[in-house]
Amino acid sequence: MKVYLDNAATTKVDNRVLKAMLPYFIEKYGNASSLHSFGREAKDALEQSRKKVAKLINAKPEEIVFTSGGTESNNIVIKGALKPNKIKNIITSPIEHHAVLYPAQYMEKQGYNLTLIPVDKYGLIDLDKLEKSIKPGSLVSIIFANNEIGTIQNIKEIGKICHKKGALFHTDAVQAYGKIPIDVKKMNIDFLSASSHKIYGPKGVGLLYIRNGLKIESISHGGGHEKGIRSGTENIPGIVGFAEASDICRREMKKESKQMIKLRDYLIKNITQIEDSWLNGHPTQRLPNNANFSFKYIEGEALVMHLDFEGIAASTGSACSTKSLEPSHVLTAIGLKPEEAHGSLRLTLGRFNTKKEIDHTCKVVPKVVERLRKISPIKG
Repeated sequence: MKVYLDNAATTKVDNRVLKAMLPYFIEKYGNASSLHSFGREAKDALEQSRKKVAKLINAKPEEIVFTSGGTESNNIVIKGALKPNKIKNIITSPIEHHAVLYPAQYMEKQGYNLTLIPVDKYGLIDLDKLEKSIKPGSLVSIIFANNEIGTIQNIKEIGKICHKKGALFHTDAVQAYGKIPIDVKKMNIDFLSASSHKIYGPKGVGLLYIRNGLKIESISHGGGHEKGIRSGTENIPGIVGFAEASDICRREMKKESKQMIKLRDYLIKNITQIEDSWLNGHPTQRLPNNANFSFKYIEGEALVMHLDFEGIAASTGSACSTKSLEPSHVLTAIGLKPEEAHGSLRLTLGRFNTKKEIDHTCKVVPKVVERLRKISPIKG
């Protein structure tokens, strides 16, 4: 049996999404900047798509800029929002995706102040320290839901604190978008990043929400597409697919979330029965599809490879960091020792997973853990 449990890394394209995209590859293939009928057809698809993705987060269509994905969206904000909004201070957390941490560190080298707000053992931001850290001219960037451990931040409260203190608030919502309700107005969000391939859409497409009235400088220059913020001929098939995936999430999120939580909790209950194992992240305030475990005395990489031999696709953490030999910066930030962080396993469910697949996983993981522990040189 083949079981795919790495949906936080990427998802299978939904057949409904593929169906919506196909005409824009071979029939409606115009450039949205062209004046003729083919171009106008593409432009109309672009603007209709903008309306669909905006609706999912209660934004206005004109507040949406299409990008190549979450990484580009994060970079545009952290590099492009500082100068025009007179930002001097960047405030973020040690558990951010590297698409936020690395550009923030880059801007620190350019002379900006960088502050990292600590998190507790569940990965939740220390709100008191956040409030005390905000100075005039600050941009706060806090991940909506963590890509490794699944913990969901109190985004509404963070946004409230930011606006009370006069700071701008950006959230990397790549893992949250389409999985849990997001309202950029009620949550006081100024900038938001999201990506298509996490919600059964195509890879290489994302969005950046920019609240009306805020300025952003482009970090790449060209033909002035997407309000001059993100130049380059728009990927109309991908954008149409992203919009369709977003619309499906808007209609089906509530029902799908309930089903996924049921499978997630069943998985957690069974896997944490393994001796010397535990769940990482908040026990309840977590993404519907995320379960992250640590096991003593084994290496996560070995566990992932052995599960792959058994037909189960999983990961040790972020797919963007799997080639690194360093322990997860997220797990060490929540208090795990390096050797404990190395023994992690992330299982992330998706729309197409079944109870039968989870039952199979619950049988295979304990056997593989036992097998690896028998040959482990690090067992105490």
